[in-house]
Amino acid sequence: MSQNPISLNVTPDDLAAIAAAIATLQEKRGGLIELSVDQRRRLTKMGDKSEAFCRQTLIVLAQNKQLIPPELDLAEAERDLHNLDLLRPHLTSLRQLVARADDTEMALGSDILSAALEGYALARVFGKGAGLDAVKEAMAGRYSRKPKPTPVAAA
Repeated sequence: MSQNPISLNVTPDDLAAIAAAIATLQEKRGGLIELSVDQRRRLTKMGDKSEAFCRQTLIVLAQNKQLIPPELDLAEAERDLHNLDLLRPHLTSLRQLVARADDTEMALGSDILSAALEGYALARVFGKGAGLDAVKEAMAGRYSRKPKPTPVAAA
């Protein structure tokens, strides 16, 4: 039984509009950065609970500037918070869009694989003597069973 969780018709105009939108996003990405795995690991991360703490602390510090040592840049922290608030709704929208794109890619691939498996099964059953032997052999390579290597005995 074939499946078809998605039926999509992407036009050249759609592809051009998507490419233009992506180009605009890349051009307007401003100060967005890319962190290495090591940088990501080393950063102190602000989660939901710590965000409330941070917001409250910045308010208290702004009201008590005499407590702030010169090396603490409160204005920069406030700008960072402001920019986070500005970007967050857009980042949420982008994450939702990427999740839908990933799901679409998965559904399309699943449709293709399902049709190919169904076609392969039909070729195996009905393809005898129909000149499909070479095609069947090529398709069989995908699911050929190779013997599992035996574990090496410990000396």
